[in-house]
Amino acid sequence: MKRIVCKLILAGGTGVFASLFLLGTPIQAQQTLSGDAPPGMEENASPFSGGSHGPTTFGGRQAAPDKPAVSTFPGEVHGVTRYPSGLPMQGAEVAILNGDTDVDRTTVSGSDGSFVFKNLKPGEYQLTARKEDFAPSPVTKVQLSAGKIATADVPLGPSLAVSPVNPAGIARTYSRPMYRLQPASLRSEVDAPAGSDTVRPAETAPSATSQPAAGSAAEQPDVAILLDEVRALSKRVEELEAERKNSTTPGQPTADAAPQGPAPDQAPATPKPGPGQYLATGGTITYYKGDTDIPDHPAGFEPFSFADFTWMNANGRQHDSPWSTKYFTPEFRADVNYIDDFNHPVDDTMGGSTESFRSNEWQLEQMSLGGDLRIGHVRGRILTMFGLFATTTPRNDGSPSRGQWDLGDAYRYISEGWGGYHWDVGHGLNVDAGIFVSYIGLFSYYNFDNWTYQPSYVSSNTPWFFNGLRIQYFPTAKLKIEPWIINGWQSYARYNSKPGLGGQILWRPTAWLSFVFNNYGMGTDVLGSPATSRIHTDDSFEIRVLNHPDSFLDMIAFSGTGDAGCQYGGGQNCFNNKNGGAKTDMLGYMFYQRLQFAHDHYGATLGGGYLNNPGRYLTLLPPINGATAVSGSPYFTANPNDQYHAYDMTLTLDYMPSQWLTFRAEGGYRWADVPYYSGHGGITPPGGLPNAFGNTGSPSLYVCTNGIASVADTAFTPSGAGFYQSSSVTPLGDNHGPQNSGGPVDQSCSGDLPGNTAPSLDLGAGWHAWAPDLVHGQGNFTLAIMTRF
Repeated sequence: MKRIVCKLILAGGTGVFASLFLLGTPIQAQQTLSGDAPPGMEENASPFSGGSHGPTTFGGRQAAPDKPAVSTFPGEVHGVTRYPSGLPMQGAEVAILNGDTDVDRTTVSGSDGSFVFKNLKPGEYQLTARKEDFAPSPVTKVQLSAGKIATADVPLGPSLAVSPVNPAGIARTYSRPMYRLQPASLRSEVDAPAGSDTVRPAETAPSATSQPAAGSAAEQPDVAILLDEVRALSKRVEELEAERKNSTTPGQPTADAAPQGPAPDQAPATPKPGPGQYLATGGTITYYKGDTDIPDHPAGFEPFSFADFTWMNANGRQHDSPWSTKYFTPEFRADVNYIDDFNHPVDDTMGGSTESFRSNEWQLEQMSLGGDLRIGHVRGRILTMFGLFATTTPRNDGSPSRGQWDLGDAYRYISEGWGGYHWDVGHGLNVDAGIFVSYIGLFSYYNFDNWTYQPSYVSSNTPWFFNGLRIQYFPTAKLKIEPWIINGWQSYARYNSKPGLGGQILWRPTAWLSFVFNNYGMGTDVLGSPATSRIHTDDSFEIRVLNHPDSFLDMIAFSGTGDAGCQYGGGQNCFNNKNGGAKTDMLGYMFYQRLQFAHDHYGATLGGGYLNNPGRYLTLLPPINGATAVSGSPYFTANPNDQYHAYDMTLTLDYMPSQWLTFRAEGGYRWADVPYYSGHGGITPPGGLPNAFGNTGSPSLYVCTNGIASVADTAFTPSGAGFYQSSSVTPLGDNHGPQNSGGPVDQSCSGDLPGNTAPSLDLGAGWHAWAPDLVHGQGNFTLAIMTRF
């Protein structure tokens, strides 16, 4: 009977119930903005928002040891948008703003008016909401503490709809959009500008019936508001009735004889799983537990979430992802540089690096788009790779030459591509397969994440990625154990018959200290030498020695990395030249110091390293005449007895106006004990025209000065210490341009001496052997603009 009376009252429109409603609910025709939070707003402790088990970042830094610790776990803001009467409002657009932490997001309230903003740094936020035909809400301030949930109701303003009983036909519009406050650091404690979100009458033609009623507008009830609230109340009554009917036991009499259907806009009830069934992350029934949401865990449970590690090299410094969703966290990267090589090679080509490729030109080094996917327990990541990296990375991998299907082209536009599964075991267990980053050499594959643009040799000359299977196990929130079963040493395929085995142990015992240990073995990674195996260890530490967020110099950190490895078997030894084998090993190290200033808006890094690599199996081949890891080059060999010692140093200055943008300036110097870097003459053969250069298409052969490949005397063998005309004459100094010494290569190029094995070329007199201009040292200056969000 009570429900029938309610329905009669609602059907009556503006009857007795409406009068009572108006008497009990004060309505304002106009609202001004206020910074005060609505009554009843409070903060509650909450479990840490888990569920993704993907890369996570956290806001702020902990205070220095001599100050009270400041927790920096991310928090959440929950709330409900409401009609002026207090009923929940569905479909309102809610915005949250904090200029100090670069947060500016929007969402839409659900059917019950609720909304949530996750992964927020501690601080003061402003909430506003709006919906068509309603005045926007006042600005609601929310103070969010680390690791907490702050709650707030956001009531919208009065209805702007034209009242059906308004004889004047006066419509109301807004004079401007939602008013957004400045960041707290720039704002004075005053109210919003007068009239910033006020209601004004729309201009209408003069009419005898358009005279205002007696009294001010604020004193007159707006029937449109009443109708909106009555409709909302009607919907709530329908929902309560539906809930009552669903809870009625079979055979129990109901108040109405006629069955009632659900309200037209009522959300369907959540299905209840039966035996052996589960509720999937999308709200449907499934027989797969892997389709369900990963359970939430307390704050600090997720791996390495107990502290903020964005100060570390290669970790990136984002505290927020502005466009993340429940299932997908997109990622975009762009890296553009201008490098001035002080040798000024005439072909603008640099060598000996995996980061520096062209001189005196603006170049797009990386353009990537992708992100992380998490649907239930299923996980995956895709990140494309365009720009110079799409060419310079595949050319260092010789494995695609073994067999068919051109793997170098198949994978060149993918820097990361894998899929896997998560088990809620310990603090997490993941099994992933595909192409994933290695982090051997400490530095990230992506320059934005690193302290410097050009890392030292033990990073630049070691793998950026692996292709295979990895298993990540987190027994605690501070430890990761990660075995690898992979095709080889940064290789798309196997070089020979055996795969590579390896693994990583990552341990972060405190917020200011991190250790990572990488090891590799078993792989036979020398093309055409199945009996030669490779072993390698790469071990790093990072330590933060100063952390004063409120000081001008707010952070100081150090990193150190040591690498050692060798090849054995197939005529190679790890320790000596005995037993008919040649010593082929690698020893290197690098150290860097990082300083950051003014709330991490500025940074400076000083560091460098050393490499000793007899046999040159990890020394990057300069791209002489288009040489690759498959072709090799007679101008710079990698024979077991070839020596290579090198060192480098860099000074890097960063300006970081946003957590998603870095302007970088870097000066560096690199030196090797053999001619290795591009000199002024360049490393591209002449093309027969002035200032014209072009590869011959045969990088494994010598080149004549007319740009034609030379078929040299088969007895000629380069020494590995630079370009020699023959084994019996002196070398060409430091290779500053070609010289006609009369050796076998010159004979081959001239086409008229017995050393020529292809006299039919008839090259003519005057041509002689070309040599690349390789020098010992390289100094350069780099400007880079890098984005990631």
